[in-house]
Formats: sequence, C-alpha cells, structure tokens
Amino acid sequence: MTLAAGGASLTTAAQAQAQVKLNEKDPQAVALGYFEDATKTDTKKFPKYAAGQLCNNCALYQAKATDPWGGCPLFAGKQVAGKGWCNAWVKKG
Repeated sequence: MTLAAGGASLTTAAQAQAQVKLNEKDPQAVALGYFEDATKTDTKKFPKYAAGQLCNNCALYQAKATDPWGGCPLFAGKQVAGKGWCNAWVKKG
C-alpha cells in the first residue's frame, strides 16, 4: 500500500510540473491583461499596474516566490510566470 500511495504522490507532482504555461494570447489572459514579463504591461490600458507588482508577490500565486512559474486560480490548469502580471494582482497580506 505504501508503494501505491508513493506512486500516486509522484504522479500528482509530475502532473503539476507538466502544467501548460499560460500563453499571453489565451482569451482569459487577454481579458485580464496578463503579461509574462510585467515590465511589458500597457500602463495606459492597465493603469492599476505599478512597478514591482509581479505574479510571484501576488496573493493568488500558488508557488514559492522564488519559483519561476506557478499556478493561479484564475488560470486553472496553467502556470503563470513569476515575473508576470495581470489586472487581478492583489498584494500578499
């Protein structure tokens, strides 16, 4: 039983690693103004953006701040760039 449970854990970890990276052209990404590189954010279109706001310091980022990619509940099944940004950015509290 222990081996089976261990195998399931490895499978889950492998699936998490295999998540697709979010494409900036994805309709949800476009709607939320997601950019893989936050410095490329169109500040006229998204005036909420401020320098230093990154996915990896957003309350929604589901990875360590040092991870280059992580999950986000807004983009189910896809990973966002740690150095990215979208209009749903919320300061970690």
